[in-house]
Order: sequence, then C-alpha cells, then structure tokens
Amino acid sequence: MADYDRDSLLTMPQRPRTRLLLEWASLLLIALTVHGCGLIIDGVQMVHPIATNELDAICARGQVRVGMAVEPFQPFVFPAIYTDEGLRVTGLDVELVREISAALSRRCGGTKPIVPTLQLIRFRNLFVELTEGNLDLFVSSISANVPAQGRIGLAYSNPYFDEGGIGGITRQPDTAKRIGESVHRSSTKTADANAMASVFSGLTIAVQEGTSAQFYAEANLTGIRLVLCDSLPATFESQNPPIDVILGKQPVLDYTVRRVRKDWQLITLENGKPLFLTHEQYAIVTDEESYRLRRFLNDLLFRLDESGTLTDMRRRWLEETYAYPRRAAMEGLPFAAEKMPQHYDQGQCRLIDHRSR
Repeated sequence: MADYDRDSLLTMPQRPRTRLLLEWASLLLIALTVHGCGLIIDGVQMVHPIATNELDAICARGQVRVGMAVEPFQPFVFPAIYTDEGLRVTGLDVELVREISAALSRRCGGTKPIVPTLQLIRFRNLFVELTEGNLDLFVSSISANVPAQGRIGLAYSNPYFDEGGIGGITRQPDTAKRIGESVHRSSTKTADANAMASVFSGLTIAVQEGTSAQFYAEANLTGIRLVLCDSLPATFESQNPPIDVILGKQPVLDYTVRRVRKDWQLITLENGKPLFLTHEQYAIVTDEESYRLRRFLNDLLFRLDESGTLTDMRRRWLEETYAYPRRAAMEGLPFAAEKMPQHYDQGQCRLIDHRSR
C-alpha cells in the first residue's frame, strides 16, 4: 500500500479518504481478531487441556468404570446379595473384572490399586451408557459376533468365552422331544435357520429384550408367538400367555435348569447334545476409539488363557458345585446401594408379535 502524508490525506476528496479509513479499520480488525483467536484458543486449552489416552485417564482417576447387567446371567453374573461387608455381586464376569483391575493397578505403577467402580445397569442400556461416555467398559456375557442395530461406536475384545450360543429350554417334555425329532428329520441335520422356522412354528417363544436371542427370533422364526421379556427370570413367571420355549444364552440356560429351575429342561438333539441355534463368543465391550484399552485387555486375556487361568475360571463357575452367596461374601465386588431395588425388579413380559409371515 502507498504511503500518504497528513496534508495530502486532509486535502483528499471525501470518498477516497473514507475508503482509506475503511481499509485501515479492516486491517486493524483483522489484527485484533487473529490475536484474539490466540487468546481464545489459549483459554480453551486452559479450561479443557488436551486429553490423555484412556489408560492414563483410568490411572489418574484411580478407578475403572465397569458396567454389568443388573439382570442375573448365572453363572456369569449372579443376583446381588447382602453380606457382612455390604452389597456384593459375583460370578465369572465379576472375577474377570477383578483380574482386569489388578492388571490395571500394575499398569498404573502399583502405588495405589485401581478400584473397579461397578455399575449395575439394565442389559439393554449398557450400550447406551458406554456410548455416552459413562463407562470405560462393560462385561456380561456379551456376544461379540452378533450384529445389531444401535450398537455403532462400540468395539469388542478378544473372546474370553468361546462356547456360547443360543439354546432353548422348555418345561414340556413333549415339546422338547418334538423339536429334537424335527431337527433330526431335517435335511441339514443341524439347526439351519430355514429348518428352525418350521420346527418352532405354532409355539410361544420368550426371549429377553436386547439379546441375541431376540435378534435371532425376529430374523428367522415365523409362525410363532413372540414374547419379549425384561429379563430371563421374568420369562419363568410369565403366565399370559404361557411360554412354551425360552430362547437365550445356552450356558446360562444350562446352569439355570441344572441348579435353579429344575422343572425346566434343555432342548437337546437325539444324541443328547444341547441344541445350538448359533455359536457365539463372549467378549469385553469398549468404546470404538479406546484402542489402547482394548489392546491392554487383549494382552491380558492372552496371558490369562496361556497360563490356564481362564480355563480354571470357566471350570470353577460352570462345573463346580458351590453356594454363590458364600463366594459373593468372600470375593464379590460392591456396587451402589441405591441400585438394589432395581436389581430385584426383574420386569415384565409382553406379547409383541404373531409372526405369521
């Protein structure tokens, strides 16, 4: 820009002088804006410093925020009970959380233990709580290989249990026999989805909302009455309509009919093996961008598997005979007392679909 002396500026015609003043004002505004942006950026950084990675954040808090299903999935998650030490919950998944917390304590330097802050939440809400940033991870026999709507932004660890899947139970021996024989007569000799549509046709099927059993039934079974329940215990209490078959996590159903509800039985094939409609792997769930935490969990699961610890844990909870209240008192984890009423409220069932298509 050319230089102007004071006299020439004063004698300049009004319009050019006004234009020059506007140019100077614009330059001054730009300078102030750029300088101000720096101040604004500095202020933002002071209020919200650059975030550390998720493992460092856990170390800084001294806590790992863990979600777990408030509904019992025995033997992975048992009903919570009162003990001399307060409220406690136990199960295979709880023991896994203890292993995770111990490993995090070592990762964070070992100067103080990392405490697992356990939050018992409705199974269907675990996914929401994680995506909203209220949890670091959750674990409750979650099927890692089952696609489902509404579960974007999530990621799964390597499996810690690979013998899961959907199975069925009934309290009607004739129904169990009919299903087993129908599968045996089918051309595939396996639980092919197309064959299962005719096998279960005409029955009232109960599933827990938000689980892989619901997704399977909605995708594959026709000609049934589908009943959606808030929890597995609620399915046993449903009387309107009466339930013919409950579909759910096969290891949970197996434990339930052997230890808790002996008036029900597993649906098996003619060779006596349990009927599996799918095979599933159970994993730990994290946020999709929690790469460091997920690598840490995968490394821990590898070491637990190589050492035989995972095998011992599965045997200890699925095969041994024990009283879970005693284990809860000795090794269970605490959770907030205000969650206790919700824990005992197992919800309701409702007929949602006459699947005739």
